[in-house]
Amino acid sequence: MHSVALLTASYAKDIERFSLLSESIDTWLTGYTRHYVLVNDEDVPLFERFRSDKRVIVPASQYLPKWLWALPPALQFGNRRVWLSLLSSPVHGWHIQQILKIAGVLNAPEQRVCILDSDNLFFREFDVGQYAGGDKAPLFVTRQAISADAPLHGLWLRTIDQLLGVKDRSFPADDYVGNALVWDKDAVRAMTDAIKSATGVNWVLALCRKKKFSEYLLYGNFVANSPKHLAAHEVTEDSIAVSHWDDTRLDRQAIEAMMRAASPQQVALCIQSYSSTSIDDIRDVFRLRSHERRAPSLSPEQIGDASEFEAPKTR
Repeated sequence: MHSVALLTASYAKDIERFSLLSESIDTWLTGYTRHYVLVNDEDVPLFERFRSDKRVIVPASQYLPKWLWALPPALQFGNRRVWLSLLSSPVHGWHIQQILKIAGVLNAPEQRVCILDSDNLFFREFDVGQYAGGDKAPLFVTRQAISADAPLHGLWLRTIDQLLGVKDRSFPADDYVGNALVWDKDAVRAMTDAIKSATGVNWVLALCRKKKFSEYLLYGNFVANSPKHLAAHEVTEDSIAVSHWDDTRLDRQAIEAMMRAASPQQVALCIQSYSSTSIDDIRDVFRLRSHERRAPSLSPEQIGDASEFEAPKTR
């Protein structure tokens, strides 16, 4: 079996969602060595309360090149965090998080890394080492899900083709975006080498110059186009996460309905942060508390009538 780590790239505005993720990991997950949490340097003190024997808080500057530096918060315009460079146009926080995920896998001593965004949480017992540490890494795919005119995914794919030197692209194309995805370090290292070969520059600089890409599509398409690395993966169309992708706000009943619809193989939940779903509602459904455990966490098998979800009274 290969060693398996967890990795999350987060920041201050996602800290309450991250608190749910971290508690759910501590409640339900086994089989991993470390949980690496990569955050903006100024956010490190905010995330220190989550540090433990198995959770490491890593400042972003530790993994970013010296030629890429963060504009001080006092000089920021609007709500978007900006990084500057003399080698590319400004880079925003979402792009930095994608770069950090790749750099984090390259720097981790573990062979396999399960990437968990802040808006994920776990709701069942799960041995991630058994899932991710076998001879073949799981590679999640949704077949032929991307049309040529897809406003985001289509654009991301064309950028990725440039980054990887892919010449022939046919649509509809496979989609590799998902939650709780596993990356193999050898494949990530080969992917960054391929980017340098295709673009003629360091992979970080290439990504800073292109910007419009998805790290998950990048990894999936690299593996799919590399017979050697594809042979080291087991392709699956079954996600271990039940996900809410659109911007519709979910109420408590809708969250409960998602859980009832989860298959026995699904162990994680993702409600995208841009849906503006109440974090308190998510906490109440799963009986997770950031600062104190007021009741056991719930899995779908424990979901009954509405009375079971009344928030426990504090003493």
